[in-house]
Amino acid sequence: MAEIALVSIFAGLPDRRRKQGKRHPLPLCLALFTLAVTAGNQGFLAIGDWLKSYKQQLKELFEVNKLPSYSTIRRALLSLDYKEYSARLAQFLEIEPISGETLALDGKVLRGSYLLETDNPHSQPHKAITLVSAYLVERGLILQPCEVKDKSNEITAIPEFIKVLAVKGVVLAFDSMNTQKKLLTPS
Repeated sequence: MAEIALVSIFAGLPDRRRKQGKRHPLPLCLALFTLAVTAGNQGFLAIGDWLKSYKQQLKELFEVNKLPSYSTIRRALLSLDYKEYSARLAQFLEIEPISGETLALDGKVLRGSYLLETDNPHSQPHKAITLVSAYLVERGLILQPCEVKDKSNEITAIPEFIKVLAVKGVVLAFDSMNTQKKLLTPS
């Protein structure tokens, strides 16, 4: 595999996939996922289709004989530590809020991140992944998101997220769902 900076930033991330059948290193899968999303693809199927569309160019660029399949990308992403992934990507891209900027906070369910079918022996059903993200309005950049815990929602996740992002002089903007009276009061 070629020495590509995007691959190297994901080196050392814990790979929670089963050891049996691992053909592609996690850093390669994450680099490809990142490129596919950057190209405008949303969801596991779209990422798989994008990989097929640019199969030859990607194989040459990354100096690999075979690219990960849709199933491999899906398994890698379902077991991914999103906090660590996004922190590394934000550090690589040097994204940090600066005093005077506006941070827009919002929670979203990742499109296509859930699987409801129970009769498929090759994949387990799983709930959708919900993330709270921060958008730097002036620069049009997204900071590392915070994953919302199961059986919770963005209203309970935002106060913890704000503590992590707190920078003096940064203006925070919310949607109407997050205008709760007790949102920022200490507990």
